[in-house]
Amino acid sequence: MLKAYYKPHLIEAGLDEAGRGCLAGSVYAAAVVLPPDYSNARLNDSKQLSARQRYALREEIERDAVAWAVGIATAKEIDQLNILRASILAMHRALDALKVRPEHLIVDGNRFTPYGDVPYQTIVKGDGKYLSIAAASVLAKTYRDDYMRELAGQYPQYGWDHNAGYPTRAHRDAIRAFGITPHHRRTFNLLGDAAQLHFDFEE
Repeated sequence: MLKAYYKPHLIEAGLDEAGRGCLAGSVYAAAVVLPPDYSNARLNDSKQLSARQRYALREEIERDAVAWAVGIATAKEIDQLNILRASILAMHRALDALKVRPEHLIVDGNRFTPYGDVPYQTIVKGDGKYLSIAAASVLAKTYRDDYMRELAGQYPQYGWDHNAGYPTRAHRDAIRAFGITPHHRRTFNLLGDAAQLHFDFEE
């Protein structure tokens, strides 16, 4: 059973992201504030759940949370900032959109940039330890999957409706065959070797 809070007497938001390792698409982050004494035995790290379980839990999280929000950083911002800084930017944007101001943050991973003067704690594998981080992981993952499926309608050759932009062999084969799109991260190793691609495309 995951723990409810790191600081149980404060308004605490859990933060997590989805899409850091992808070759294409925005990185998504979510911030979730859960009620005091919240419990949900089904809630876990989104990577441990099936798609059906994640979407069912998303409805429960959005219904039960004191506040929740999703933030993004685009592929262009990822190329400009690097993926770590862009992921943190997406987290900050999620916090900006929260309807309540948290008094403490718990962040999945080991790196974060201060959000104003709000104290925070980074927690490695926090999405498997704390409910609010797990909830954030579910929201970030499902909203990003929705976005990638929508993009797949515009660029069906890359298989984003099932690979979500991750570096599968089929995705890289499609890059070789069709080049890149405005949604590909040009600073990433798109072909999976030492070479970088420099395709022209229309903005």
